[in-house]
Amino acid sequence: MGDSSLAYPWDLMAEGKQNLRASESQGSGLGPEKYAPLADNLRGRSYDVTIDMLIMGLLRAWDPSNERVLRACISRCYAKLMHCLVVSDTICWSHDIEHITGHRQVAAAAGAYRYLRDFCGAHVAWGGAQLRLPDPLPRLPGPVRGASPHRFRYYQNVCTQSYSYVWWDWARWEREIDWMALSGINLALAFTGQEAIWQRVYLSLGLNQSEIDEYFTGPAFLAWNRMGNLHKWAGPLPHAWNLKQLYLQYRILERMRSLGMIPVLPAFAGHVPQGILRVFPRVNVTRLGSWGNFDCSYSCSYLLDPQDPMFQVIGTLFLKELIKEFGTDHIYSADTFNEMRPLSSDPAYLSGVSAAVFISMTGADPRALWLMQGWLFHHQPDFWQPAQVRALLQGVPLGRMIVLDLAAESAPVYLWTESFYGQPFIWCMLHNFGGNHGLFGAVESVNHGPSDARHFPNSTMVGTGLTPEGIEQNDVMYELMNELGWRWEPLDLPLWIANYAERRYGAKNARAIGAWQLLLHSVYNCSGPCVNHNHSPLVHRPSLRMNTELWYNKSDVYEAWHLLVGAAEELGASPLFRYDLVDVTRQAMQQLVGDYYLEIKQAFQSHSLPDLLTAGGVLVYDLLPELDSLLSSDSHFLLGRWLEEAQAMATSDKEAELYDLNARNQLTLWGPTGNILDYANKEFGGLVLDYYGVRWSLFVSALVESLNTGTPFHQDQFNQAVFQVERGFIYNGKRYSSKPVGDTLEIVRKIFLKYYPGCMQRIRMGAA
Repeated sequence: MGDSSLAYPWDLMAEGKQNLRASESQGSGLGPEKYAPLADNLRGRSYDVTIDMLIMGLLRAWDPSNERVLRACISRCYAKLMHCLVVSDTICWSHDIEHITGHRQVAAAAGAYRYLRDFCGAHVAWGGAQLRLPDPLPRLPGPVRGASPHRFRYYQNVCTQSYSYVWWDWARWEREIDWMALSGINLALAFTGQEAIWQRVYLSLGLNQSEIDEYFTGPAFLAWNRMGNLHKWAGPLPHAWNLKQLYLQYRILERMRSLGMIPVLPAFAGHVPQGILRVFPRVNVTRLGSWGNFDCSYSCSYLLDPQDPMFQVIGTLFLKELIKEFGTDHIYSADTFNEMRPLSSDPAYLSGVSAAVFISMTGADPRALWLMQGWLFHHQPDFWQPAQVRALLQGVPLGRMIVLDLAAESAPVYLWTESFYGQPFIWCMLHNFGGNHGLFGAVESVNHGPSDARHFPNSTMVGTGLTPEGIEQNDVMYELMNELGWRWEPLDLPLWIANYAERRYGAKNARAIGAWQLLLHSVYNCSGPCVNHNHSPLVHRPSLRMNTELWYNKSDVYEAWHLLVGAAEELGASPLFRYDLVDVTRQAMQQLVGDYYLEIKQAFQSHSLPDLLTAGGVLVYDLLPELDSLLSSDSHFLLGRWLEEAQAMATSDKEAELYDLNARNQLTLWGPTGNILDYANKEFGGLVLDYYGVRWSLFVSALVESLNTGTPFHQDQFNQAVFQVERGFIYNGKRYSSKPVGDTLEIVRKIFLKYYPGCMQRIRMGAA
């Protein structure tokens, strides 16, 4: 760039300044000498040439020397924006916790947690906190510094809003935001309360209330309404809900901003209610296809044509109203084609859609940045070929969109899109679908993935992220990922897991460490195309074609269970230990359900009625009731807590009934007719006995009747019968305790003594 007398050659380095300095000293030609011929040529044309290094890249830490270079060649406004995009957080502390400092408040909070974790042996997670600190607090011999390799440490999936946060009050949100700060998270969605703003916008455009009620879903399904997948189902959305969520959003934003986090607000993605067609009969809309086995009564979203003037009217109106209400930090999220096939694969059409979304953002906020989930590229790879991906991404100016590589630990998109064709991206661990329970992880991929992405040729990686559909499970994976957000290289996992076990329980116990080593190398070490969607027969509608495959050796979980039971005498007073003991016992029993299912199936297919009665009887009348009793002894695994939190949001009996339906339906049928059946399955005390257990009882009875009468078993007929059981659970009105019942340690010992010997016998027989 330049005028008649000045020129500024730019070299956008893809490596950090340490590597650049090293390359200079080694004469690699990456420094200013690389441009000497260009400088000579320009000087010969009467330019006054200055060559300097600008170490930027949405990749590494911001070099303070960049400020001098930028001031010479670009405006203060653009320099500020560039600094905002590329600066990395740093932390420093010396002597004791009182001297912790950070580039931002969230960095200081992360520094405090690192001190507590690494020097005081403390631990904070969804499952609880272990805060037995040494007295006095340890002093450090000298300053200790830490720096994040990237600008962002992101958190949340759009679906998390429904699978986990939907019934939260302020106390639960406050605890979550504090955990986010301690974890160093500085970028997160803030979607709560947006329906109240949309309500105003739609009314101002001329829609009536009945048309709005036909559009919004019930609370437990709002995530998919916001992405254009669903409308109306489990609604209407009460006015009181909108008001309570609006006030909750004020507090969420205030706390996030006070801690230096960047809240990501929602923006208009192009989907509109059907009522828009009445008010604006000439508006150009198209109807997308159905989604998730729903018919067009609840799906088939209306999408505004990107060239229609109403696209900008509605998009800008909404965002202006949202900013007026909540303020802004200039980053917005919108997903136009989440799991929905665009109407055209023409690159011009796709770039037009993304351009329209972005222009509607900048119409309200000229500094807008668009944060987009990259899940669509993985979900429909047959449609999203390189030309289509490039068109959608490059409809937005480079650097004004940040893409979430949503499941990078198992299906990284950056690898086959040339680092999202120049748009910045965040390497994310998805890990969980539907909020399912079940031990799972891909530790090796998670440990090496961020570093590999950072060193990918021409990488545009700007951060790491957590994007689970549901939370409050597998604490270990999220502790690991959060720590990697501050690491430049992979961790020594065996050493890390040993320290994790000691911190988590507040004591060093060889059995507990041994258990975690086994889990780390088995159930938490899935490799290849791993998806944590619990397909155990326990939590799915029974059939003779169920998936029982595992990615690990069952014996490792059984042995870890054995070791934890042995550690209970020393660690049993620790709430986090008891939580883990329940979780590992639950996993072992889930494996047993798979074993008994195979025995039931084999007995039926070999026409052995005695064996069928034996295996079915153990499963239905002992194993599942024992599992339900175990889960009911821990507050983290209670159906009653989920339902009570839903009803606590209600301001009337009518609302309470609606919220109860939402809460139960999401866990089970996920739709009016089992449209996404069991997707959001949970292993809750109460749910195991009264939902999964009743289904299994009906299944075993149907197989027994088939053998007794000599008539074939028909899955379709069984599905019709079991649907009545499933639907009946949603409307049975039964109240479940929100308080744990029973002594966890005693229940585990009883189950262990009853089932562990048989588990090992099965393993030995299988090996033989």
